[in-house]
Amino acid sequence: MTTLVATESPRIEFDADGVAWVVFDDPDSKVNILGFGQMQRLDVILDELSKRKPRAVIFISGKPGIFIAGADINELGKIRDASHGELLSREGHRVFAKIELLGVPTVAAIDGACLGGGCELSLACRYRVATDHPKTQIGLPETQLGIIPGWGATQRLPRLVGLRVALDIICAGKSVGADKARRIGLVDAAVPSVVLRETAMRFALGRQRASRKSVKLQNMWPFRPIACRVARKQVSARTKGQYPAPLRAIDAMEQGLAGKKLDAGLKSEARIFGEVSATPVCKSLIRIFFLREKYSKLTFDLERVERTGPISARVVTSPIEKVGVLGAGVMGAGIAQWCSARGLTVRLKDIKPEFVATGVKRVADAYREGVKRRKFSELDAQHGFARVHPTTDYTGFGDCDLVIEAVLEKIEVKRLAFSELVERLRNDCIIASNTSAIPIDELAEASGRPKRFIGIHFFNPVHKMPLVEIVYGTKTAPEVIAAAVEFAKKLKKIPIIVKGAPGFLVNRLLMPYLNEAGVLLGEGVSVESIDEAMLDFGMPMGPLRLIDEVGIDVAYDVARELAEAFHDRMTVAPILRQVYERGLKGRKSGAGFYKYKGKQERLNSGLKLPSGKTLNPAEIQTRLLGVMINEAKRCLSEGVVASEDDVDVGMIFGTGFPPFRGGLVKYARDVGKW
Repeated sequence: MTTLVATESPRIEFDADGVAWVVFDDPDSKVNILGFGQMQRLDVILDELSKRKPRAVIFISGKPGIFIAGADINELGKIRDASHGELLSREGHRVFAKIELLGVPTVAAIDGACLGGGCELSLACRYRVATDHPKTQIGLPETQLGIIPGWGATQRLPRLVGLRVALDIICAGKSVGADKARRIGLVDAAVPSVVLRETAMRFALGRQRASRKSVKLQNMWPFRPIACRVARKQVSARTKGQYPAPLRAIDAMEQGLAGKKLDAGLKSEARIFGEVSATPVCKSLIRIFFLREKYSKLTFDLERVERTGPISARVVTSPIEKVGVLGAGVMGAGIAQWCSARGLTVRLKDIKPEFVATGVKRVADAYREGVKRRKFSELDAQHGFARVHPTTDYTGFGDCDLVIEAVLEKIEVKRLAFSELVERLRNDCIIASNTSAIPIDELAEASGRPKRFIGIHFFNPVHKMPLVEIVYGTKTAPEVIAAAVEFAKKLKKIPIIVKGAPGFLVNRLLMPYLNEAGVLLGEGVSVESIDEAMLDFGMPMGPLRLIDEVGIDVAYDVARELAEAFHDRMTVAPILRQVYERGLKGRKSGAGFYKYKGKQERLNSGLKLPSGKTLNPAEIQTRLLGVMINEAKRCLSEGVVASEDDVDVGMIFGTGFPPFRGGLVKYARDVGKW
């Protein structure tokens, strides 16, 4: 095989059969992306191939487990305006059109991530072959960044797999595995990795043909407008009109298929891509993407934490492989399942066999749901479940690298647990609490090992909420903070480092917001008005519905903790106290501000709340967001976290603060309240 310009990516390799292999293998990166430089290089290569006329062209990656991860998001973030975005889209169209015009069979040989621009490159090929490895995911996540696919996918995908499937993939920003991709017609074969090159060669040399179902009928009138109308209704219900990109993607697909000619459709796509790429929503979502990347790679390099950010040499840590979890309730079982799914051995303890049995059932249910949702294979779920070892005593805890306490959120209960635990642990074992608000220093002293003690605060439900607060006390050793950060990253969570002040960061900001909702209720504003106002703002659920979900008892306890710490400005809303004293706990008891029956919910009319005050949504939003913004300013001034980014990451990934607004601090700056 002859190689030309082997140090660049992409490069060309010619084999003895006269087939050209275009190999993507960026020497300076773990992944392949289509940035400006790579697209320029591809443009030159395609011109060369057009002149040399090989028998066929196969596009492949030199990196196992990664085909092309997409376009360079840094470059997307630099789009100045709609015309600039349209120009970038048209340039991609021009380059990919050369693939279709080569006049020879073209094959995308896909192993690993094939996303965004990588997927669009593959769509310009005549054939697509993918490996059946779990890492192989093919999709178009652009709408999650506030844009639409801009290099031809809104036109080529519906023509390949049909409009209904294309709408589902593009509007939701979905990716699919190789087997599903084959079933829907996105790839022509799904094969083991060891025969990928051989299979690609068979397609390239005409020794294997694609078998594709016709999709023309579903793309024609009257089916086309019906499918688009249904899709718009579904998208609008899901996004409440706050995210323009999915709706504009539907426009691009509908306009392209109506005009029938690919070139006309590509012009529509480029124009719409330019329009959405310049929106504030797109800019905010790209910012959040980079924040997530930054915090998922967070390293602890601190001699001191407050305000300064990472400094000094990196702290060396030992890997955490075996974890003990105290408490098999909702949080304890969730933590145990998540750790075991990431390859860790877990000892799960509770005080009674029936409590342990319930916890084990929760772990099993989580794995069962994961298999159903294709998060795990059946075999992976079985292995993960087998790594959880239930117990009612402390057998096995002496070998743990880390023990996480997740018992009842009562300080006396936690103190008792630590007093029983500590003498059974190795001296170098890290002791962590999953407390959501109890001061870390108080728990650290109760543990008897304050230097080895830290808060690792997961959010409920553990398998859905990406944030973890790493909460250090005044005596926590630097290597313990560093180890906790690495542990969170090993679990694929997003860590933020927080000082052990009352409420930490997220609850310190969230509880005033929830409490203020209770104050509004006491003034006579209705439950519906309050929750609907915040849903309109973009919150995933209203504050009163959230209190029910968290548990009225838990919310009340946290509110009291903060009121004791900040009595000069925080008082528990009387309504919250009254509902708590009536024994209502929210969803887990079947009733709170709402009544719950299975998946159904309705207002709890039996509460007999004050009524008669009317506020418009903007007034409600101002009241509720104002207390959060003020508390965020205090957290930064007190050094609870080191940066405004910490606040935005905490609120987005810990509470669901609307990503399209860019975070609490960014929103406050945008509206002149910071």
